[in-house]
Amino acid sequence: MKSLFVLSVAALLATGPALAETAAPKVAPVADLPAGAKALPSRIGGRVLADGADSGFRRQWPGTYVETRFKGAAALFRVGPGDVSLRVSVDGGAPVALVRPKPGVYRVAGLKPGVHTLRVDTASETQAGPSVFGGFYAPAGTVALPLQPRARQIEFIGDSHTVGYGNIADQSAFQATCTTAEVWDTTDTSQGIAPRLAGRYGADYQVNAISGRGIVRNYNGFAADTLPQAYPYTLFEHAARYEDAAWHPRVIVIALGTNDFSTALNPGEKWATRDALHADYETTYVDFVTALRARNPQAYFLLWATDMANGEIVAEVAKVADRLHAAGENRVAFLPMHDIAFTGCHSHPGLADDAKIAKALGDYMDAHPEVWAGQ
Repeated sequence: MKSLFVLSVAALLATGPALAETAAPKVAPVADLPAGAKALPSRIGGRVLADGADSGFRRQWPGTYVETRFKGAAALFRVGPGDVSLRVSVDGGAPVALVRPKPGVYRVAGLKPGVHTLRVDTASETQAGPSVFGGFYAPAGTVALPLQPRARQIEFIGDSHTVGYGNIADQSAFQATCTTAEVWDTTDTSQGIAPRLAGRYGADYQVNAISGRGIVRNYNGFAADTLPQAYPYTLFEHAARYEDAAWHPRVIVIALGTNDFSTALNPGEKWATRDALHADYETTYVDFVTALRARNPQAYFLLWATDMANGEIVAEVAKVADRLHAAGENRVAFLPMHDIAFTGCHSHPGLADDAKIAKALGDYMDAHPEVWAGQ
């Protein structure tokens, strides 16, 4: 049987979002930055901490992307330590996969002379620790060009469904359980729900999601930060609280509950009954949205959930939306997602599911112009 990773690369190139007719760039390691190379300005999507000189940073939340713009036929970027799977694209064209690249300098060449936008997406999830991106650089003859911020911003908060856990593994073809390594290889946030929906509106986005985490309970009750506990921080070790005066998402998309309810309660957990778990979940979720509202007075909240777990998740998120409405919150909607095929690893949404969910969210937004009110 072919490995999941070999097929994942084919899936990346063949079944992802529509790509511009631009040939994939040539990306190769080089010994070091050439003499006279200068830093290029960058636009970063996601939560990062500055690391080193120029535009280097550390990141850990999934879906981070970084872009630069230049005039020339080549550019460079530096990769620092940390396990990561990257996707390098030029002018919206077919991406090149860099899987666990060694720290060092990489040259992007094979481009026609002219104006280009270079983008590096983080495809993998890196719960174990952050990775480092060392910034973009211009070799001699390449001219830096300004980057204009996008007019719209969308934030995505969630669990593995938002991450894109195993989404490019087609379990309908493999009929097999993914190993830990295969999950890592076949998780591609850059083809997930967030970039699909954000791309529909030309928006910048953040993916603030962690696989296995819930509102009050993680998968099967394992001990770790829940998503609301991890959310305030730039990295998962709580060293720095996230603050960015330029981040004002007009839409906040939340999908949390799969891990709270997809497994039975275990002896020793804090909830004696399922009803007690429901009550804690509803109260904590409402409090979480209320806190988000205080930070984002302009935002419209879209809560969504699949109908797995015999409809328990959908029922609970609907109750949260009802409680928010009853409290006077009128910029929130709940969208249940039905007929999801779950062809990704461990019965997670696959690429077609990601596209279906993103379309449902976008169709709602198009039908409700108040979502973008004020822009």
